[in-house]
Amino acid sequence: MENLARTLTTAPSPSAPTATEARLRAFTPFSLCDWPGRSVSVIYLGGCNLRCPTCHNQSLAFTPEKHPELDRNNVMRTLTQRSRWLDGVVVCGGEPTLDHGLPNLVGRLTGLGLPVKVDTNGMLPGVVEHILALHPGTIFAVDVKGPWERYPELTGGATSPEAARAALKRIFALAEARPGSFFFRTTLVPGLAPEDVRRVRECLPPGHELTEQTYIPPKSEGKGA
Repeated sequence: MENLARTLTTAPSPSAPTATEARLRAFTPFSLCDWPGRSVSVIYLGGCNLRCPTCHNQSLAFTPEKHPELDRNNVMRTLTQRSRWLDGVVVCGGEPTLDHGLPNLVGRLTGLGLPVKVDTNGMLPGVVEHILALHPGTIFAVDVKGPWERYPELTGGATSPEAARAALKRIFALAEARPGSFFFRTTLVPGLAPEDVRRVRECLPPGHELTEQTYIPPKSEGKGA
């Protein structure tokens, strides 16, 4: 996978109009593995502000333009038809907090009576805070890559230890204030030592546990995302 010349780092402004529509890049109508213990649909948004060399969805994250936008009305129609059999909807990517339409999307999904979980790297805490203010029932699953000093290596040089620590400390504060709204997880990528995982676990806010995820190698460019 070639490196992009420009890394996406700009966060949607909390004052941005919530009527902006999210760009839906992929959709899985039914999944049993994206929200433990629940039957869900999964919506994928494109783009990412990190460049993790171990990213599982490299095509969606790094080259979202290769994935034509889905008809959101068709997706919403499918969700409406399936809502009685679903326990929720997961919004992931890529990094969904980059999409200015995420708050509106979460609102539309909540309006269907479905719980919503957003998977995020936590690097845009202002967006997370904004969505919680609009839709307090939203759940966030936050990927903590490793100890702060390893973030440059683990994210393809996209962020510094200081920036990672500052962003996730804000996320941890939100989690401490809203028990039950956040889950934290670390993927056991090659080179991540048990000591690294232990240090991540010690950073979490009180009352929160760390889920260790099995590493799945990135798919080759020719096989899709």
